[in-house]
Amino acid sequence: MNTTDDAVRAIVRPLLEGRLWMKLLGVMLMISGALQVLSLIGILWAWVPIWLGVLLFQAAAAAQDAAASGRVDAAIRATDKLRLFFMIQGILLLIALILFGAFFLLGGAALLAGLAGMANA
Repeated sequence: MNTTDDAVRAIVRPLLEGRLWMKLLGVMLMISGALQVLSLIGILWAWVPIWLGVLLFQAAAAAQDAAASGRVDAAIRATDKLRLFFMIQGILLLIALILFGAFFLLGGAALLAGLAGMANA
């Protein structure tokens, strides 16, 4: 047992303790994606939550492997899967905020046009 193994185990310990929650969220995301496939329009983006769920499962498995073996590459794989998960979530949130802002502006413009039309009537 060398110090590198102990350091890896100490670093991945929080991930190991949270692996149940990562797996639970992964299952929920996969179920969400499967339900979205059932709708015609949802089939276009249903792969995203399924992919996110798979990433969480892979991160949990890599964290468990890193804690058991003390291997640095498994710890790197676990944190890289989490990095990708949060990066995709951030991109999706940014897209949602941009779309919300666009719809808000378009709705505000439509409201003003409706009020102007009522004033001219």
